Amino acid sequence: MPGRIVTVAQRKGGSGKTTLAANLAVAWSMAGRSVAAIDIDPQRSLTLWNEIRAEQGLANVLSVGSVPGYRVRNEADALAKRYDIVLIDSPPHDETEARIAIRAGRIVVVPVQPSPMDVWATKQTLELAAAEGTAALLVMNRVPPRAKLTETMHARIAELGAPIAATRIGNRVVLASALAEGRAAAETEPRGAAAREIAALAEEILSRL
Repeated sequence: MPGRIVTVAQRKGGSGKTTLAANLAVAWSMAGRSVAAIDIDPQRSLTLWNEIRAEQGLANVLSVGSVPGYRVRNEADALAKRYDIVLIDSPPHDETEARIAIRAGRIVVVPVQPSPMDVWATKQTLELAAAEGTAALLVMNRVPPRAKLTETMHARIAELGAPIAATRIGNRVVLASALAEGRAAAETEPRGAAAREIAALAEEILSRL
C-alpha cells in the first residue's frame, strides 16, 4: 500500500483534534499498518503523548516527530516512502501553519463537535482545504447521546457542503483519559464502543483515499 498522508485540522481549539489523531494512529497501527505522525501544533500534545508511550514501552507502535511548518511537505513526502500512513496534527489557530499542513495532506480530516461555534470554525477550515485543493472529510466528534440535538447539528454541518463521515465518534471519556497514560482507547478498552468507532473511522478514511 503506498504511503498516504492524512492531515487532521480544525481552526477551533478544543475540538478534540489531537485526541482523534492519536487514537486513529494507534487504530491503524493495530490493524497492521505502519504509521508516522508529524506534530506541528505548538502545544506538542501528540509529541508529549508519544513520550509517555515511550516510558510505557509502547513507542514502537508509531513514530512521532515535531518539525517546523515550512518543512512539513518535504518531511511528509519522505515519510510516505517508508510508512503506510503519515498523519499530520496541525495547529488550530495559526492559519499559515494550518494551510501548510492541509496542503501536504492527501485528505484533511476535520473533527466537528455538534455545536454552532464548531460549525462556524469548520467553514474556515474547509475554505483553506478548498484553496489548497485538498479533499476534506468532516467527522462528527464528541457526539452526545441526545438524538434530537445531534440530528439538528448534522443538518447544519451538511450545509457546509463537504462529505460527512458515516462513522460518528461519541462523547466517550476513555478517548481522552487513555491519552494521559500514553495509550489509546483501543489499548485500554479494546472491546469498548470508542475502540469500535475509531477503528471504523480509520478504515473509512483510508477508503476515501
